[in-house]
Amino acid sequence: MKSWFKSGAPWIWMTAGAVSISLISVIGLLLLIASRGLSYFWPSDIHQFSVNTQTGQSYTVIGEIYDRELVPTQRLIEAGIKFDNIQGEEVERLLVKTGNREFVELDFQWILSPEITQSDTPSGLAVFERSKNGNFYGFVEAVIADGKRIVENKEAALEQAIERAVELNELALDLQNDEIGAINYELERLRLKQRKYELEGTLTAEKVQGLYDRRAELNLEYREYEKQLFAYRNQAKRDEVIVKDMRGELVSLPMNYILDVAFPNDMNFFGKVARYGKQISKFIFDDPREANTEGGVFPAIFGTVFMVMLMAVIVTPFGVIAAIYLHEYAGNSAVTKIIRIAVINLAGVPSIVYGVFGLGFFVYMFGGSLDQLFYPEALPGPTFGTPGVMWSALTLAILTLPVVIVSTEEGLSRIPGSLRQGSLALGATKAETLWRIVIPMASPAIMTGLILAVARAAGEVAPLMLVGVVKMAPTLPIDGNFPFVHLDRKFMHLGFHIYDVGFQSPNVEAARPLVYATSFLLVTVIVALNITAIGIRNHLREKYKALEH
Repeated sequence: MKSWFKSGAPWIWMTAGAVSISLISVIGLLLLIASRGLSYFWPSDIHQFSVNTQTGQSYTVIGEIYDRELVPTQRLIEAGIKFDNIQGEEVERLLVKTGNREFVELDFQWILSPEITQSDTPSGLAVFERSKNGNFYGFVEAVIADGKRIVENKEAALEQAIERAVELNELALDLQNDEIGAINYELERLRLKQRKYELEGTLTAEKVQGLYDRRAELNLEYREYEKQLFAYRNQAKRDEVIVKDMRGELVSLPMNYILDVAFPNDMNFFGKVARYGKQISKFIFDDPREANTEGGVFPAIFGTVFMVMLMAVIVTPFGVIAAIYLHEYAGNSAVTKIIRIAVINLAGVPSIVYGVFGLGFFVYMFGGSLDQLFYPEALPGPTFGTPGVMWSALTLAILTLPVVIVSTEEGLSRIPGSLRQGSLALGATKAETLWRIVIPMASPAIMTGLILAVARAAGEVAPLMLVGVVKMAPTLPIDGNFPFVHLDRKFMHLGFHIYDVGFQSPNVEAARPLVYATSFLLVTVIVALNITAIGIRNHLREKYKALEH
């Protein structure tokens, strides 16, 4: 036994066990997040319950079963609920999503299993996905299309009417965001230009007339587009669908608010798979709605990737230059040692401290100075003196800078000194040696530092809450208006979206599966960014492998 311990085998087994436990934990966590998040998009059967409460109330509930749990019978009895039949120690209750927010207080309700007298999944039960007020459940009674009441083939007529309304709504939204948005942007630029002339004292009658004429042209275009916009919206309102809800009453749903309809009880397995893929694609590519508890997360995906890429562009040159100076030029003096210790210690500073620094230095001091120097016409409204995507990228660049510096220094230290000496002996300058020999050979280590920086920056939330991220961004940082890339704009982020949906949502039950789904999507985005960087690193490693021999 003593010789076995001396051989080091126990430590090898302990290390292997620790690594295995870590891998199992990580994989288990990912599987939990994936199962809870991705199952949300599966088209569940819609149940119709006949409920008879212990107080004598009888009513019908239509909805999807979201959760089941066992409740101690004694706790229910103490709460004043009486049972006619003898129950066990625990009673099952169901969490049902009923939707129909216009007619019920909550779109989720708990139902005790002993109070359910009948439960079935009838054919023809529809779930309507709407742009406001959430889902609506009921039986389709008729479709009113262009003033005509359609009862025969109503499902086909309903799909055609929804497709028409969705297309018109998309045309109206594109018109509002593109043409009308461009006019509003140009009108604001004209206002700022006039204000700039006033501040400079160069506002002449000729310039005033030119600005007035241009505004008149834009207002004329605006009125034309506005007519077209109202025409699209009025056409989208033309049709409606008559639905019988769980109260047994007929409800008229305007078609312009309906995004999609499904009949899960009538779908076979392959139909549900197709519906499942459609719901996932809408989650990825649609905009959020209903306080982020409905719709998709595309602006958050775009904001996360854009901010991380901008951060990578900023942190890589600064980190590499700092590492080259420390390793190639700075001597091994006390000052250099202090700088290295400071760099290492920066990695241990809490991220929220970086956020406070970014808010104070970048936003208020640097951004405020930029506004006074280059955008005085916009004051007192801030341009860069307010949180935005550029300040977020700079803050996270400082946060991840130590990782890039340390990784690059490690790569530089592994390059044999004979290569440097040989390059200098052949007549190359030190700068040429660095550019053509040292940096290419150290590029895999640089990419390793960038991978670690991206992995950390993509998941950070606390500093971003101070320097740029918002719950709902009206526009993306990139659009069709000059200068096309707007680094002063606020943005959405997947990490903050998870926090907002999980802890700030007014509808906790509806938000819970979205937390898991968005978490899994954030992990997927980080993995995709890392795989891309790893692929580039491996390519560089193979490309410059010959220099090592």
